[in-house]
Formats: sequence, structure tokens, C-alpha cells
Amino acid sequence: MATATNDYKVVGTRPVRHDGIDKVTGRAVYGADMNLPGMLYAKVLRSPHAHARIKSIDISRAEAHPEVRAIVTSTDLPDTPPTGPAAVLGHMPSENLLARDKVLYKGHPIAAIAASNAHVAESLLSLIDVEYEVLPAYTNATDSMAEDAVPLHDSWPDNPELPGGRNVASHTRYVLGDADAGFEQADQVFERKYTTKSVHQGYIEPQNATAWWAPGDRLTVWCSSQGHFGLRDVTAKTLGVDVSQVKVVPLEIGGGFGGKLPPYLEPLAALLSRKTGHPVKAVMDRTEVLLATGPTSGADIRIKIGVTNEGRITAASCWFAFEAGAFPGAPVSGAASAVFSPYMIENVLVDGYDVVDNKPRTQAYRAPGAPMVMYCTESLIDEIAEELGIEAMDLRLLNAATQGTRRADGVVNGPIGAEEVMHAVKEHPHYNAPIVQVEGKLRGRGVGMGFCRNNAGPSCVVANVLSNGRVSLVEGSVDIGGSRTAVAQMFAEVLGLAIEDVIPQVADTDTIGFTSNTGGSGVAFKTGWAAHEAAQDVKRQLIERASLIWDTTVDQIEYVDGAVQHKSDNELRMTFQEISGQLASTGGPVVGRANLNPSGAAGSYTANIIDIELDPDTGKIDVLRVTAIQDVGTAIHPDYVEGQMQGGAAQGIGWALNEEYYMGEDGSMQNTSLLDYRMPTTLDLPMIDPIMVEKPNPSHPFGVKGVGEANIAPPLGALSNAVHDATGVRMRNLPMNPASVLKALQEKK
Repeated sequence: MATATNDYKVVGTRPVRHDGIDKVTGRAVYGADMNLPGMLYAKVLRSPHAHARIKSIDISRAEAHPEVRAIVTSTDLPDTPPTGPAAVLGHMPSENLLARDKVLYKGHPIAAIAASNAHVAESLLSLIDVEYEVLPAYTNATDSMAEDAVPLHDSWPDNPELPGGRNVASHTRYVLGDADAGFEQADQVFERKYTTKSVHQGYIEPQNATAWWAPGDRLTVWCSSQGHFGLRDVTAKTLGVDVSQVKVVPLEIGGGFGGKLPPYLEPLAALLSRKTGHPVKAVMDRTEVLLATGPTSGADIRIKIGVTNEGRITAASCWFAFEAGAFPGAPVSGAASAVFSPYMIENVLVDGYDVVDNKPRTQAYRAPGAPMVMYCTESLIDEIAEELGIEAMDLRLLNAATQGTRRADGVVNGPIGAEEVMHAVKEHPHYNAPIVQVEGKLRGRGVGMGFCRNNAGPSCVVANVLSNGRVSLVEGSVDIGGSRTAVAQMFAEVLGLAIEDVIPQVADTDTIGFTSNTGGSGVAFKTGWAAHEAAQDVKRQLIERASLIWDTTVDQIEYVDGAVQHKSDNELRMTFQEISGQLASTGGPVVGRANLNPSGAAGSYTANIIDIELDPDTGKIDVLRVTAIQDVGTAIHPDYVEGQMQGGAAQGIGWALNEEYYMGEDGSMQNTSLLDYRMPTTLDLPMIDPIMVEKPNPSHPFGVKGVGEANIAPPLGALSNAVHDATGVRMRNLPMNPASVLKALQEKK
């Protein structure tokens, strides 16, 4: 379904991605592929305890071993102020890289060793002797907020304004209207409690880093990261050097979903390289990834919605406590922005708490914060519709957010697609198809809405016009989901070029201007806009060159359909390829550039329709059919947009049904392999049918809205509603794995 119309020639087409051949043939270079002369290998000693005071670290036995080339501990890092309650996603505290006085989760790094090969380095870790004083471990927000809970961070002061003790890092409150008055106006008020568990992003490629601190005191880092400029800046700050001393070279990335923003290994490899004079490579294994890199938060959530008997929402409130892991930075603001965003509600109160506990420090995961709270909202909306006797999508449409609606975070909506997405659900054949029951099973259908506010940020693009009429397009955004090609499409559209004539590449931090992280569904928006401006710069310069060649003024020249031409002389016309061959003799190279920090990124609205089959004897849920619907703005490359929608839905299904950090009583994660951490495979999923609603963003030259994140949010609520449709049971705790479903069925009986 496409509601937008345009006459684009390149934008909206489905060309083969520029990096496709390299990736399918194995030629693409990922972080673990780096090999340099004289390279050493590093392994990290990690804490066996979830919470303990470090009484001593003795490295003397390891230092005496002939195969140990270097060792680093926290004493090798510059002194930094104690970590305060204020922290930001993507900025990793140095205490997380190497523990100082305490370990705060199982897997917390203690030391790193460099040796001639990785197996030797790993075996030598046993020579480091660490004495611990074990402390109580807290693996959920409720326990960590208890009055008698031991503070994780001794330096944090008591703050009586933050309920829940010294493990509460911050409180975020959004107020819109008067919630108390709104609830008084309601005929009925519904209030429910929900819980979700920590889940991991599940990227294929583990974290890695190769560092070479060369003579001249200059550090080069090769790694897989979602934001090499941010990683450069944080690494430099952690090491106590200027950013000009650090160059980060981004290699291909095997997935990230928000989890590959901060450094984990880069500063350690750098310190070991400085000590040895050799390049040093470090690569995590899968257990280390799950133990020591950031999952998303587990959460305790309370939702309250007041409605009239006709179904109009008069007020809504949400209280939630998010697990931040060992250091603050849970996605509280993202959740607070998303929780009620599909709906027009005049009176809203949101209270969110960032709570540290003994798990690895939280990192972003696709629409950070939104899936957990929207699972609750969408479950309760479905319950309210049933209680009021109103069809669930009609209740949503009655309260749909529209242009001009103010969200709880203060943003006034521009042209948004929430209502269009809801109509698309209601009109879709999947939604209206009968549910065919089979003997011995229970089948049901559920719907859930989703939202991501999306972000932008600084971006830079440089376009080098080559003499044969092709263009080397250099950008600063790491390519995770095909953005190289999408950005090239926008550049080609402006200049009337074939996409094959644009050669996009991602540059290192010395080669291109600062570009913010690949995250927040912002690359097509910000870097696509930069490509548009760089193409306009090229166009302007080509017009100037044509005026020199034809000995006329620039106001007599125009650029139309991939060629410069004289406005009044039809014989004076040169294609882009023809004028490119004359640049050397008319003033030298043409280099288009753009560096900007655009505003106007629009939020994305999305919905899923999901059919399930449930075995009442085992509690196992099979997903039968999924339709993913999203307002995508303008689909620059529809294949990539549909792929993002399908990928988000797949991850949301895993989040809802099986994935969790299963924690032991001692605070340690028990399921540290992909055999036990159950992500969905192709055997668990049907073909996910993506339906694009195109309502262009007027703030962008091509109408772009972010598409990569919002569609992870709907499956959680949709599956919860499908379970209720099949069984009559409301699932208010995730994941809805066979054991929890079977327990709920038994309690119903």
C-alpha cells in the first residue's frame, strides 16, 4: 500500500546493493578478519561474581611467564571522577572497561593479557590472582530498589527525592494536562502491572577490536561499530589523549541493533599495543557477548488508562522502573516518549526510573524502551475494548493521534501516519480472514501498535566527480542495513545519474567530517539529506564550469535530466559524463560536499497482525501468520525498508515468546550460549508480509522517515492479545514461553 506519489527515477527503485557481491562471496572485511604484521592477541579476565568488592589483584605470576607480552588492569587507565548517576547510552564508563574497586556483574572485565596467540592468552588468564569479597546481587529493579539493598556505587549520595534507595540513578517525569482530573472524568479506569526480562540484541558478529599504537603516539583502531566517531571520542577520553591522536577505521559490521555503540575492547587493545609496540587484536566469544555487553532493560511497569463508556480515553499514566545494569543509562526517555504515542490523550503522566542492578550495562536495542511499555499499553487497550464491547481497532481509531496532537514528551506531531496505519490494519485481508480452528490446538489473532520517535544528528558527505562521469561518494555513516545504496540513490536522483555510476564508501574518522552514530533510524534522514546537498553542490559547480566552457554567465546555464545545457541555445548541451571529462582543463576537480545537522526527523508508526496456534498440553506457541504495517515516509529502497520491517518483527517475536536473561540465585546468567538463549530461527517464523504506508515527511527533501526500529515494538502486544484471543488468558509477564503459558492456563482452570 503506497499513498505517496512522485516522479522519482532512482529513489523508490530496488537496485542491487553496492556491497552485495563482496558480502556474498566472502570478500568483505569484518573486524575479526584484520591481520597485521607482528600482531598479538588479547583475552580478558572476567569476574566470576555478579557483585563483589575487589580486595586485591596480583599479576606477579602472569608477569613472570615468558609468553605474557603485556597485562593491563584499571591502574593503567587514567584516573577519572567517580561515575555519577547521569550517564548516556553510547558512553561507556571506564569502570566498565576495567573494574576498579568493585565488580558489578558476572563477566565484568578485571584485566587483559596479550600473547602470541589467542589460545595462549586465554590460558594465561589463570595466572592472575584476584581476591573478592562477595556482596548481595540484585538482578531486577524491584530487588535493587529495596530499602535494605546494598548500593552498587559507594560514591553515590543519598537522594531523598528518588524513591527506591541509592540504586536509583534518575527519575524522568513527563506531564501533559492534568491526569488526576482526566481520571475523574472517566467512566471506567483500568490499571494493570506487567514485567519484562532483559533480552539481547543477538547480532551475529561478536565485538572485536584491533589497535596499533604506532611510534609518534598515534593510535589506529579497526573495529565493527555503529558509530566510529563516537567510539573515537570515547576511546580518546578513556585513554586520556586528544581525539586527534586516534583514528578509527570502520570495517563491515555483522549487526548491531544499538548494541555496538560503546567501546568494550578498543581501549584495552590500545593499552596493550602501547605497552608492546605491536598491533593487538581482541575478539569476544559468544559467551562474553552475552555476559558482558549490553542487553536491553528488564522492566516493572504499571499502566493506568481512564475511558468513557463510549471509548474515549480521558487520561493515562505509566510508572516504570527499568534495569540499567551496572551503570546508569536505561532507555527511560525513549519509553516515556513512546508509551502512549499512537493515541491522542489530553491528560498524561509518565514516571520512569533508571535503576542500576547486577547485570551488564544496558545498551540501546532497536526503538530503545518502546517495546516494553507499548506491550503494556497495547495489551490494556485490547482488554479495555473487550470490556466496553468495542471492536479493538475501532477503539484505537477513535483515539488515534493525528497531526497537531501533542505527545507526552512535548512534541507536537507533524504529518504522522498513525491513523493511516490503523486503517490499513482494519482493511487488510489478514485482519478480516476467519480463524480456522484445528482439533487439539487453540488459535487466536492479535494486533499491536508500535512507535519510534527517530533521531538525526550531524552528518557529512563528500562527492568526488571522476573523469569518466562516475562519482566516488564518501560518507560518514556506518552501513548496517543497506544505507550506502540508499544514500547513493538520493545523490543520484538529484543529478539524474544511474545508481551504478555512484560508488559509495564509508570513510574513517580522518577522511570524512564528524558523523553521528548509525542509530535512531537516522541515517537515511540525515546522511541522505547530506547527499542531497552534496549533489546540489556538484550541480552548482558543473554549471559554473559549463559557463566557462561556453563563455557565458551562470544564469544562462541550467542542469536538467543529468546534463548541463544553455537555456537559449539547444545545441549547447553536455551530459554529466561529457562535462566530467573536461574538468581538469577548466579549473580542476569538482568535489561536492555537505556537512549538516538537520532537524525534523519524524516519528514512525507501525502495527502487526499476528496469528498463533497454541498447544494447551505444553504451552508452546507457534506463529502462523504475521503482517507488518508501517508508515515509512518515502521508501528510498523498498527492499531494504521491507527487510527492516521483517527483521524488527522477527526480533519482537523472539522478545515476546522466548528470549530472556535467565538469572541464577547468585546473580549469574545461566543461558550464555545461543543453544540456551532462544532466538527465533527460520523454523520458528512464517513469511512476514510487509505492508508499506507512504506518508512523506515534509521536513526532508525526499520525505524520509526512519524505518529501522519501530517495527520491533508491535509484536509483544500483538502476541499477548493473540494468546488471549486463543485462550481467554491475559499474559502480563514476558516472555510467554511454554512454561509461563502452561502455568497461566492451569491457573485459569
